[in-house]
Amino acid sequence: MDSNLKPPQSRPVSRFRRFMRARFNLRDDKADDAEIETRIREGVELRGATPWILVFAIFVASVGLNVNSTAVIIGAMLISPLMGPIMGAGLGVAVYDFDLVKRSLTNLGIATLISLFVSALYFSLTPLQQAQSELLARTSPSLWDVLIALFGGLAGIVGITRKEKSNVIPGVAIATALMPPVCTAGFGLATGQWRFVGGALYLYTINCVFISLATVAGIRALNLKRHGFATPALAKRVKSSLLILALGTALPSVYLALDLVRDEVFRANAKSFVTREFVFTSAQVVDIRIDPAKRIIDLSLVGDPIGADTLSSIEARLAGAHLDNTKIVLHQMGDHRVDVTALKSSLLSDLLRESQETVRHRDTELQKLNAELAARNAILSQADNVSAELRQLYPEVTKVMFGEGVNIAADSSKERVLYLNISTQEALSETARQRISDWFKVRTGANSVLLRFDAENAVKKRPSAQPLRHGRR
Repeated sequence: MDSNLKPPQSRPVSRFRRFMRARFNLRDDKADDAEIETRIREGVELRGATPWILVFAIFVASVGLNVNSTAVIIGAMLISPLMGPIMGAGLGVAVYDFDLVKRSLTNLGIATLISLFVSALYFSLTPLQQAQSELLARTSPSLWDVLIALFGGLAGIVGITRKEKSNVIPGVAIATALMPPVCTAGFGLATGQWRFVGGALYLYTINCVFISLATVAGIRALNLKRHGFATPALAKRVKSSLLILALGTALPSVYLALDLVRDEVFRANAKSFVTREFVFTSAQVVDIRIDPAKRIIDLSLVGDPIGADTLSSIEARLAGAHLDNTKIVLHQMGDHRVDVTALKSSLLSDLLRESQETVRHRDTELQKLNAELAARNAILSQADNVSAELRQLYPEVTKVMFGEGVNIAADSSKERVLYLNISTQEALSETARQRISDWFKVRTGANSVLLRFDAENAVKKRPSAQPLRHGRR
């Protein structure tokens, strides 16, 4: 038997391996090494238009955090130039170009200082000083943020090393959220809330470190040419430094992640316990508040109050539900310890907000209607004076009709018009009609008027009309 022939059972395995290598081969569409380095190096420098773009992006991100707008924050991350120096530092470490590492870290430090200054300046000037949810979300980083930065950085280095440019880098900037944490730190500096500064800068550090480490891993995997001479001792020292940096950055996040997981587990167990244990035919839970830090379950019940024996029996089952050392605070009708205001605060608050909104809307509509009615009454109240003055000037006037209408043009535009119909025994001259028209406009302050003149003893019985006047005062 030919020793070069493979056993039949190994052929499917070989085909599968060839299929996987062909499917996941990163070298098929890889750009030239020189082009890859040029792309990354071009984003390192922070000069010319780049710092201006950074300043504007920081302002946009700060406004988005201030008004709690996710869309605005995403837009700011898309135009942020912070990814360049971070990936540049990773490239420099991977190819042993320590001058590039130094320039990248210098530019990243300058960009960070600019970002902190601009965001702190904005938050010191804005009248909105309340911390919104988008700000609070950047103050408690965890292991998941490490994973996002790492896998986002790997996606970024794969995307930037392809022959065809893609939209991977903007996607990485959004996923890793480089800019919001540094803006949150600026908010903490402006308002003197140092917990914001510490938490946000730690998240920013996680993103920078692990995107850079992902860049190192990607460049090493693609085997780009190294610029510096790497002795075994130097290579070992670089690997040790990267390992220490990664562990030093990630370990605190692991602790925070475990704390977050414990809190979520406590909340889930507490909700499940309440759903299972607080089931009564004559009482119902209407509000539940869980505090994992203090291990308190705060409940509000309506209906018939439950007795102390029943509550003690329920509390005895807390340990079996993994809720050791948990305290139940119960608010129920008929309990002399109950603060009725606290029991109904949520409902009353909602009712009060709705009532105030309804009253404000009604007041606005009422003010608008009162203003329109006052304007109309102010015009119509002149009717007696207009009639008296007109009869004084022209004794031949027998009847006066005074009113207000709306002139609708062919383009559907509308204009308020004052209407005056004058009846006389004999037809008035054109000069008298014009004088009455001018007097009426000045007397009423109207921009548009319509006058009609009726002569009772005229041969022609049809009333004569003067065209609508659109003259402005």
